[in-house]
Amino acid sequence: MINVDNIEIVKVGMGDLNIVTNPGMITTLGLGSCVAIVLYDNTTKIAGMAHVMLPNSKMIANNSNRAKFMDTAIIDLISIMEGAGVKKRNLVAKIAGGAQMFDFDSNDDIFSVGRKNIQASRDVLHELNIPIIAEDTGKNYGRTVEFYTQDGSFKIKSIGKEEKII
Repeated sequence: MINVDNIEIVKVGMGDLNIVTNPGMITTLGLGSCVAIVLYDNTTKIAGMAHVMLPNSKMIANNSNRAKFMDTAIIDLISIMEGAGVKKRNLVAKIAGGAQMFDFDSNDDIFSVGRKNIQASRDVLHELNIPIIAEDTGKNYGRTVEFYTQDGSFKIKSIGKEEKII
């Protein structure tokens, strides 16, 4: 188990991104249809996280916050991590979130943001040759996540569910 007494804790808000060095933990709260993407370099033990709200910046007129969108957030996160000494070729990804928070009897795309966010994360990471080594996505419940740089563990917490480590 990770000792959390002497580690840096970085919180990532909705539509935000950040990195943490070792020893550290990076966390985000309240993932519903949003997806948390964690990029991790086991060599430097540096991790980055983006809490992404929407799949594509090109569909929205006011897209000045690049961290809100999958297609721009991952690119920006990689850039910040490279500035901290990470080599892109060493990155692996873990993702969580993308829930269908409301039960609709409609196939209307407006209600499938979670599914679209999951697919967009997979597509962007695939295009960038960053493997997804673990994920906890979909379903119908929210998540709070914590990623630990010491061992690369990604803790998933959900109300009424067992904690998972992926």
